[in-house]
Amino acid sequence: MNTQNLDYLKDNLKYLGFGEKLYPELEKNIQQGSPEFSLKLQNEYSKDKMEAQLHFRRSEQSDMYFFNRYDAKIATNSDAHSQTFYLNKGYGVTLKEAYNLLSGRSINKDLTNKEGQLYNAWVQLDFKQSDEKGNFKMKQYHQNYGYDLEKVLNNHPIKELTNEQDKTRLMESLNKGNRQSVTFIDNGSEQKHYIEANPQFKSLNVYDAGMKRVALNQSKGEKHADDSSAGVKQSSKQKSENQSGADDGPAEAPAKAKSRKRNQSIS
Repeated sequence: MNTQNLDYLKDNLKYLGFGEKLYPELEKNIQQGSPEFSLKLQNEYSKDKMEAQLHFRRSEQSDMYFFNRYDAKIATNSDAHSQTFYLNKGYGVTLKEAYNLLSGRSINKDLTNKEGQLYNAWVQLDFKQSDEKGNFKMKQYHQNYGYDLEKVLNNHPIKELTNEQDKTRLMESLNKGNRQSVTFIDNGSEQKHYIEANPQFKSLNVYDAGMKRVALNQSKGEKHADDSSAGVKQSSKQKSENQSGADDGPAEAPAKAKSRKRNQSIS
């Protein structure tokens, strides 16, 4: 058994958020030398059940195995969605990011195009469109689309923005697609809210402590109940901007992370 390859795959699993639970089963399958095998994992986020099936394949030229894709599925009280997420040399959408995407939220990723050039974009699953394999298509909102998360946050009376460290953590969480708890200052009083990034409408989705959607007056921080399931309505001008700035094509392979070194290539 190639122990260096095993350690590499374990590192992949940990980086992508699968933890260490699958290590024994991974090692067992590699020792058996099967041409390909799958591992299953169950998890729970915010009481939503999530299942993942990870696919491994052995190289035809060596004894090295590669983790190239996983299938993710979530079941909520109202719906169920599934998607196959492809990896590039162990990099790609993490398990938590997959949950956020399948929940309808957007994530911010460094990506590479077909020419190998790096770029950054917000991506979101389009539940109205799927490809021939049954995967939902990815909507992309590139840097030139004009969504500035920090600028949007600064339009709201969020207490965490007054501390640079808290602000950094908040932005990192929103970039991963999380629905994040924050404190709103309203006429001197503090109120708990939850927010998530909404790059399509260049705004935030805001919820009260009971997870009911609210709309905010960005300049004054005044809130009112938002009974519209669609959220913010677009003007004709906004629609035109969205059509010109958004890319409905599938997301390309993720860019290489700076903090990790890779010496293997996919066979």
